[in-house]
Amino acid sequence: MKLLLDTSILIDILRRKKQRSEWLAELVREGHTLSTTTLNIAEIYSGMRPSEEAGTEALLSGLEVYELNGTSARLAGKLKNKWARKGHTLALADMVIAAIAIERGCALLTDNQKDFPMPEVRLYQLP
Repeated sequence: MKLLLDTSILIDILRRKKQRSEWLAELVREGHTLSTTTLNIAEIYSGMRPSEEAGTEALLSGLEVYELNGTSARLAGKLKNKWARKGHTLALADMVIAAIAIERGCALLTDNQKDFPMPEVRLYQLP
């Protein structure tokens, strides 16, 4: 299964929290593919501590990285618009991540499941 790692998961790995590194290593051994988006990378770098740069580069070099393209940009805008009309204010950044996950057929790993209420997004169950 293709898994897309959200920023919250990446931070936990880098800061050695919740045994996420070990859990993800097990997922890879089981045959899952790990990925993230260019937006998640930007979020990581915006809050990166100086001591985390080498570890960040090592982690990211092992992931497939998806970029925002025209199709997923349109979908992100449509998702944000649809949910706004329902009275839900969702961040455009999260809608970009959701759109990329949908377009690429990935299950999303995130600690912020409430930010992804749309049924089109497959949320991977965290331990």
